[in-house]
Amino acid sequence: MSAKIMIIYKTYNQNDSLLFPPSLSELIPENHPVRTVSAIIDRLDISGIESTYKGGGTSSFHPRMLLKVIVYSYMCNVYSGRRMERLLHENVNYMWLSGMSRPDFRTINRFRSERLSDGRFEELFRQTVVMMNEEGLVSLKVQYIDGTKIESVANKYTFVWKGSVEKNKAKLEARVDAVLKAAESVLAAEAGECSAEEPCIEELPERTERILRKMDEQGISDRKLRRSVEKVKEESLPKLASYESQLETMGERHSYSKTDPDATFMRMKEDAMNNGQTKPGYNVQIATENQFITNYGIYWRPTDWGTLIPFLDSFRERYGTQSDEVVADSGYGNEANYAYMESGGIDAYVKYNMFHAETKRGYADNSFLVQNMYYNAGEDYYVCPMGQHLERSGTRHPVTDLGYRSEVAVYRAVNCKGCPLRGMCYKGRSDKRAIEVNHTANRFKRQARELLTSERGMNHRRNRPIEPEAVFGDIKFNHGFRRFRLKSNRKVRVEFGLVALAHNLRKYSAILSGRMAGWKPLYATI
Repeated sequence: MSAKIMIIYKTYNQNDSLLFPPSLSELIPENHPVRTVSAIIDRLDISGIESTYKGGGTSSFHPRMLLKVIVYSYMCNVYSGRRMERLLHENVNYMWLSGMSRPDFRTINRFRSERLSDGRFEELFRQTVVMMNEEGLVSLKVQYIDGTKIESVANKYTFVWKGSVEKNKAKLEARVDAVLKAAESVLAAEAGECSAEEPCIEELPERTERILRKMDEQGISDRKLRRSVEKVKEESLPKLASYESQLETMGERHSYSKTDPDATFMRMKEDAMNNGQTKPGYNVQIATENQFITNYGIYWRPTDWGTLIPFLDSFRERYGTQSDEVVADSGYGNEANYAYMESGGIDAYVKYNMFHAETKRGYADNSFLVQNMYYNAGEDYYVCPMGQHLERSGTRHPVTDLGYRSEVAVYRAVNCKGCPLRGMCYKGRSDKRAIEVNHTANRFKRQARELLTSERGMNHRRNRPIEPEAVFGDIKFNHGFRRFRLKSNRKVRVEFGLVALAHNLRKYSAILSGRMAGWKPLYATI
């Protein structure tokens, strides 16, 4: 009979004094991202945050510790204050990072939404980018710019539309004015006078009170009329005030959400119902270099073309200088943006709407297009395919909704009646074809095409899809940030700033740990 083999178990002892090593740091690898977060934030000047503390009363959690915990949480895809609180009790990395401090979720959320707002976090973000610039990771000489729409935490059914408010306000004002005019006519008839008072919408409350007072003085017995005037005072006037408040909240926007008044309704790429439903959200713009986010901005405009100028202004304000080159897609290619970049000495590697269409055979072979007609710059006229001159007949000056004033030249043919090519040339009813040409915009487009088709431009075009687009993809799909958790533009700027800083530190930590061996800046290859 064979001898029984002894079973040996590993040591198992729940004695608290033996569970942890003398230092929690021994449990954390030297190249762990939590160490990168701690080292970077220790180098930041947080005097702006410290100035928000008034002093007195009980002791406060150290702002540097809270900042480390929140930034590291965003690196780990943890965006909930309650979950951060739980991890401070359960996770060794959090325990080490916080020095065993355990703030509750209210303290964490208050610090994130209040202490970091009003530009204080943006200054911390600027300091980290400057550090990376000093280490050669970014040069700040080029900006790859793109935008995406991120949904707000607001209820998607709490919309207020500007067109609807303006229409209902006009209808209600007309009804109120009719009621008050009827009452004024009755009062004038009782007094034997002729009412010639011109109604004034801005003075409706005073006008209503005056009518009710005169009714009391003259003893008007028409209960129905009196009730109508009282209804104006009790219901219609407060409703008009509500409409005025809504229009004031909207400003230049076309809509807003009642639960997040800073959010604007816009169509999102992430549309679960595939029905084009609008949702409250923000247009997030970023500039990247070597896939590091160097600048970010939050805007209410759904389109990108109106955000470029304020975005470039924010870059200059943040770093005290402007980049030499800007690379962006056709959503930013318009005359106003080109003019701004030219005035700032920026090389605009920015596409325009017809950039790719112009390379196709059907476009190049269409001699009826204005762009393909012969233009005599000296005498300022165009020549159509039949050889007829289109002489300049006038100038228009359209103004965009942002206030940019363009100059559009109008050219008109002498007579197109009987032309054998008329059906192919244009479809208008007039016998004189007219064309409109923006010479300034065309000059900007030629400059953009020369830059984009150069060797450097081709490299920029190859890099652009793997710059901001890849960064947005990483943030949204790899790290699950597809919706804001905080409300208002002020807090949303902090929240996305944390996302941007977390992204930069993840990449920086990967470089330091050697997981990206052989990495070199994309800008250096251009």
